[in-house]
Amino acid sequence: MSQPAQSSSESAALNFVETGDGRNLCRIAYRARAGLSPGLVWLGGFKSDMLSTKAERLDAWAAAKNRAFLRFDYSGHGESDGRFEDGTIGRWLAESLALIRGQTRGPQILVGSSMGGWIALLAARALAAASEAERLAGLVLIAPAVDFTDALLWPRMPGAARRDIETKGVWLRPSQYSLEPYPVTRALFEDGRNHLLLGQTVRSHCPVHILQGMQDPDVPWEHAMKLVHQLAGDPVTLTLIKDGDHRLSREADIARLVAAVEGLG
Repeated sequence: MSQPAQSSSESAALNFVETGDGRNLCRIAYRARAGLSPGLVWLGGFKSDMLSTKAERLDAWAAAKNRAFLRFDYSGHGESDGRFEDGTIGRWLAESLALIRGQTRGPQILVGSSMGGWIALLAARALAAASEAERLAGLVLIAPAVDFTDALLWPRMPGAARRDIETKGVWLRPSQYSLEPYPVTRALFEDGRNHLLLGQTVRSHCPVHILQGMQDPDVPWEHAMKLVHQLAGDPVTLTLIKDGDHRLSREADIARLVAAVEGLG
């Protein structure tokens, strides 16, 4: 059972809600702040969590502005239950939709960082398909890693890593963001192919603002440009940050993020 959201000038209280089907129930950790609409929903990146710098700073901004704000950890991330290696794009998308529908009210600005940008676009598509497009006030996408499994990760993997995926079902990927390698699974790639967006018209059903560093080693700025071209049916603003990295967590980057949110409502 979910617990009621709390609001204060301090960080919102930690709560849990069960998501999934009967055989794969998982407790998802979240923090929800009550406030004015449109609310904000934070969608984190691959192996990131809701206590990241950008999520914490957005929460402080939401508290100061009395704005509703929801952030949570996907299964296998942060304070949520589950194993990271059991996660897939489809599973994390389903969890995101369950939290958006269950823990927010009214229109929302989905703020997706890296992989969270992909999930934000998939969530927008799912909401529109369910006749819930009015829930979408806007999307702010930070270095959106759309289709990253096939478009960004697989092409860069060494031959030995691809063989590990094919024969062992998992590759332990070194990361500059962690002392421990990340388990990247065959299931992540196979499921990811069911959720690819690029190569077709992409609809957000609301205004989009993309923040993209031009020194990003993980998501090249050309990848963001490709997404802009394919978001032909919706208004899109692209901010290229010449010296920006992947995280975009510097003070100037945070200011750009807040301005993008404020620009959408």
